[in-house]
Amino acid sequence: MRVLAAMSGGVDSAVAAARAVDAGHDVVGVHLALSAKPGTLRTGSRGCCTIEDSHDARRAADILGIPFYIWDFAERFTEEVVETFVGEYAAGRTPNPCVTCNEKIKFEALLEKAMALGFDAVATGHYARLSVVDGVPELRRSADSGKDQSYVLASLTPEQLSHAMFPLGDSWKTDVRAEAERRGLSVANKPDSHDICFIPDGDTKKFLENRLGQRPGELVDAETGAVLGRHTGVHGFTVGQRKGLGIDAPAPDGRPRYVLSLEPVSGSVKVGSAAGLGVKVIEADRAIWPSGRPLSEPTECVVQVRAHGGIVDAVADVDNDTMTVHLREPLRGVAPGQVVVLYRPDPEGGDVVLGSAKISGTR
Repeated sequence: MRVLAAMSGGVDSAVAAARAVDAGHDVVGVHLALSAKPGTLRTGSRGCCTIEDSHDARRAADILGIPFYIWDFAERFTEEVVETFVGEYAAGRTPNPCVTCNEKIKFEALLEKAMALGFDAVATGHYARLSVVDGVPELRRSADSGKDQSYVLASLTPEQLSHAMFPLGDSWKTDVRAEAERRGLSVANKPDSHDICFIPDGDTKKFLENRLGQRPGELVDAETGAVLGRHTGVHGFTVGQRKGLGIDAPAPDGRPRYVLSLEPVSGSVKVGSAAGLGVKVIEADRAIWPSGRPLSEPTECVVQVRAHGGIVDAVADVDNDTMTVHLREPLRGVAPGQVVVLYRPDPEGGDVVLGSAKISGTR
């Protein structure tokens, strides 16, 4: 097969490309330029897609002996990922930009271009597994549960998955680094990128305020309605947040306060005790079924609401593209805008992704 290997400049994508070559595929490496000012998107292990990263990707491609190109996706990344991120926060929701990037950039924009150029598949360094059952792809958790990225891939369609390759799905990160060392790849010990790639300093509040300005509102006690303080915008908060609330006086019982809900129209941020964070029912819309098999009846499953954590047994019911999920145990810090992913448990590991949807409400 002709395979386009997406090479970020990190160790995972480099080893994924190497394995595609070893498998006998005709491989071409490509680095996605996602910023008009690439020198601004890395601070140590934070951020990605810098000139440094493109050089690292090129050096890896040279060692592997494959052609290498840089494709400029900066404008589309800004429109589809960055502006969506800003808009969601302005609306009082908490988005996951990695989910959006995989859906809109790596497996929509990139895959579309790859297919137009005659490639059969796109290979990435994601830690997830793909299997084919009755001719239909199934997305599953990776062998390395600590690095599993099936959550951020759960918004992909069957058509996209049928042209995807995840060569690292059966591997552990330590083994991948050791393999990179053996292959002479200079990125073997390069730190992993983390947090939001286009906010390399990690200050999300400042990033949003620079784009949205100040939108003053009140911090309100969810139980009494008392005004506890003021803030500069609901975009500076997310459900479950404890620190940085800007409230001078402690709660009457001396316990911490948390953000319980956001009301962008009124500018109100409601806060209260940890007891108010427990969620028993999740409502979500825009359901996506990676294997093309929508649920037809209430289904026992495992749900996940964050890329790392927020996992609990549940029963999911679906009506068209609307999903209602009843949790067996309450979850804390579940926010509108997050993605809920449903898994079918596998006792031998590698839970199968059933579907995903965007959280619209909780109760």
